Amino acid sequence: MNEWADQWNSSADNGGGGQEPPLPPGLSPRGGAGSRSRLRTPTRQVPGTPGASAASARPGAPSGPGGTFSSGTTGGRPPRGWRRWSWRRRTAYIAGGLVVALLATAGGTYAWADSQLNHTVDLGALPAQPPVGQGTNYLIAGSDNRQNLTTQQQQQLHTGSDNEGQYGNSDSMLILHVGANGDTLVSLPRDSYVTIPAFTGSSGKQYPATQHKLNTAFSWGGGQLLAQTVEYNTGIHIDHYAEIGFGGFVNLVNALGGVNMCLDKPMVDQASGANFKAGCQTFNGAQSLAFVRERHQEASQDLGRMANQQKFLAAVAHQAATPSTLLNPFKLYPALSAGMATLSVDKSMTPYDLAQMFFAMKDVQGGNGHSLTVPVGNANYYTPTDGDALLWDKTQAKTLFSELQNDQPVTIASNDATTAASGS
Repeated sequence: MNEWADQWNSSADNGGGGQEPPLPPGLSPRGGAGSRSRLRTPTRQVPGTPGASAASARPGAPSGPGGTFSSGTTGGRPPRGWRRWSWRRRTAYIAGGLVVALLATAGGTYAWADSQLNHTVDLGALPAQPPVGQGTNYLIAGSDNRQNLTTQQQQQLHTGSDNEGQYGNSDSMLILHVGANGDTLVSLPRDSYVTIPAFTGSSGKQYPATQHKLNTAFSWGGGQLLAQTVEYNTGIHIDHYAEIGFGGFVNLVNALGGVNMCLDKPMVDQASGANFKAGCQTFNGAQSLAFVRERHQEASQDLGRMANQQKFLAAVAHQAATPSTLLNPFKLYPALSAGMATLSVDKSMTPYDLAQMFFAMKDVQGGNGHSLTVPVGNANYYTPTDGDALLWDKTQAKTLFSELQNDQPVTIASNDATTAASGS
């Protein structure tokens, strides 16, 4: 550098014109090969591609995490390992997005379902409740409340008029026990002659304890008094209550696309509208209602009907839990909406509790549990006020209720008088 300056000064003294000295070759933008080598911009090297630089990269070549890829190593394409890493990362992003979307949908559905539940019965307000037992006990009632049916629909469905008490009647009353020793579904005949404990009516009037049919408790005080009466006579702590009316029952089955049932003999009953051939078939809502209300063809009348109702409710639960329903929003949401439109539950019931109830009924239908009617001592017990009623077998009933309350294996065998139908 000093040598070049001395030379310039010497030439200036010899008539160089006094012009400013040019830049050294290494710093001149018009310099030769030497200037290019000195001005080359250093780049980070991609692992596995020694000597690659930005100057040798193809114009427009993509740059990766370690710098610009050299066209001299992979033809301008990212290394194979980088492409695999990028694809895996994109796949992870897509999968993560789908999981978030599914969780958001599930959360939204849960919140919507919870808002649709009609909480009416306050089990926590029941007097003198039995101690909380082991497992979970559901009291399920099928109500003939016709508030969602028009007069024309009542005639078409053969339901008659709703003029029997403030709350109507209940054709189906069941206790579903979910526990560690399997699930158990117990039918409580509506004509069971029991003690209705003292209660306070909706007007505030006090009513003393009295003996009547179990269905009378529902007619007088709805699900609240029914739950109180069941607890009083069984000693079982009721954890949850669910009631479904005719209108919702019909709409639910239709929303599910029907329910498959198999009959071992024809069924004809003018009172309920039942008219079915033997064999397997799909019932729509109206046919389903006729089936579960039919009793005149059954040798044991109400007991035979209770057996059919158990199996049918389990079949409904099975149909609702199939992938074709759960994974099809065009079928799932109408079914949920129809089922909850006339569904009344206790104040602490959640959609999770409701789902547990239906899956337990599905298990019972699938053979992973017990299905029976409370042991009967006298099916034709005459009463002065209620006509013929039904008495429980006190000894066997006490054993059964104790086993359910304490979540013990059920030792009482099924005593249903008929097995006319089964779900499929």
